[in-house]
Amino acid sequence: MNSSVVVSKLVESIEVQSNSIVSKQIIKKTNGNITLFGFDKGETLSEHTSPYDAFVYIVEGKMEIRIGGISHIVEAGDQLVMPANIPHGLMAIEKVKMLLCMIK
Repeated sequence: MNSSVVVSKLVESIEVQSNSIVSKQIIKKTNGNITLFGFDKGETLSEHTSPYDAFVYIVEGKMEIRIGGISHIVEAGDQLVMPANIPHGLMAIEKVKMLLCMIK
């Protein structure tokens, strides 16, 4: 068996902390990365852009993601793609656990 193989449950891999956004990097490579985030209710990431496409999967909770001025409400089990170079911002409507995969 390959010793680098790790099996875990995403929902148990990060804890949401009060009044915070926490992150745990799962994979970091030159061509992209995968990061798990925990957002407390009401926490936000202000509008910004990225030169990379990003795949978002909501593991737990409910979030508003604005992409190019359009609001998307996503919740546990939902996924979406944030296109490169389009302004986007995030706000946790509830406590959220979110998986972000960025492809360079």
